[in-house]
Amino acid sequence: MSGARQRIASVIAHDLRILKRDPAFLIIFTLMPLAFMAFTKGAFAAGLSAEFPGRAFNGSEQVVPGAAVLFSGFLVGNLGFAVFREHGWATWDRLRASKLSTTELMLGKAITPILILGLQLTVMLCAGALLFDMNLRGSLVAFISVAAALALMEVALGFALLAICRSVLQLNAITNLGAMLLSGLGGAITPVFLLPSWAQRIAPATPAYWAMKGFTAVTLEGGGMSEVGKPVAVLLAFSAGFVLVAAVRFRTEDAKVGWA
Repeated sequence: MSGARQRIASVIAHDLRILKRDPAFLIIFTLMPLAFMAFTKGAFAAGLSAEFPGRAFNGSEQVVPGAAVLFSGFLVGNLGFAVFREHGWATWDRLRASKLSTTELMLGKAITPILILGLQLTVMLCAGALLFDMNLRGSLVAFISVAAALALMEVALGFALLAICRSVLQLNAITNLGAMLLSGLGGAITPVFLLPSWAQRIAPATPAYWAMKGFTAVTLEGGGMSEVGKPVAVLLAFSAGFVLVAAVRFRTEDAKVGWA
């Protein structure tokens, strides 16, 4: 293993050890979506049947992607929390003084949040199929492509929030409020066609809208890669924008206020 890869692997192993010691938040944010699906599946079924008369839906076609988009949003701050934690423990400067380059350090810090998001999305989407009878009318590959683009966008947004926020409390507030607001406007909590007209007009400005558009193109319309191409491209464009914000604003020497 080269020196760079070994250093990155050390950062990843450190964060995974911390997660192993206290996995409560990961368990909670993986199990909570299942309760959300169970409680709201019937309401989604009624809404879909009213919007698409003559077609049979059980609600999972909307509620499973909706839960994936909503609850993955709550994990956006994980990358930032991993960095703020180092500030709170007064270990961030030690990492900066080590042989780790800035790129190696941030790449190492990004891997565990990516793994967490991937695990959460996998559990939710598999549970949707096994527990809630979600039947993919379209391409599984297209569905996975949307999920991958969503995960990439969430991590990129995490980088941007880390660059902007000065304290862990700011990050926590923005993450939670943003998850609810953007997911609500994007149709993850309530289908877009049931939202007020003003909300429908601004919904396309949110990444959640394009994630839901891609997912439902597969679950509701039986679409394939050609149908999810635009939603995936828009999610990747959001990702590029968030990375640009992070690149312009983030400095490893910036003072951050974390939990001690």
